[in-house]
Amino acid sequence: MDTPAAATQTDDTNMAFLTKEDLRSAIREYQLDAITDNDDTIVQMAIDAAIEQAKSMLTPNDMKIWDDGRPHYDVDAIFTQENADRNALMLANTKTVALWHLIQLCNTGLNYDDAKDRYDRAIKYLKDLGAGIVNSGTLPKITADPPPDQQPFYSGSRAKFSHDY
Repeated sequence: MDTPAAATQTDDTNMAFLTKEDLRSAIREYQLDAITDNDDTIVQMAIDAAIEQAKSMLTPNDMKIWDDGRPHYDVDAIFTQENADRNALMLANTKTVALWHLIQLCNTGLNYDDAKDRYDRAIKYLKDLGAGIVNSGTLPKITADPPPDQQPFYSGSRAKFSHDY
């Protein structure tokens, strides 16, 4: 039997941003139950994988290219929001990614091509958002300090070449 503390701990990790009930707008409940064989552990694994994938696409890495002025989103603040505080577009894209992780287990008659197209669009949006191609005015951002004494680029020319000796 699960202890209440263990259930609370599971609910506090990534569960608050996206829940099984939220997936009802992305997949019919009977299809979800058929895919997972009524096992909520599988649903939670897909949700966790989707949130981690979305977080990784919005998290800057250690490459200097991330200091080029693109926005730095506060992924912890984004994915710890609950209920009405969640960003609707991030929630919709994360649901699509979670559905993709579930469909890998599926043979219930879901339209694979439709799910793949929606997944590709969600991933493209997340990549574009992370790269600064598209921006969100509602997602929390982190103010990044510019690197000290570093010029954005260097320009100049080579020394003039002379054939004289």
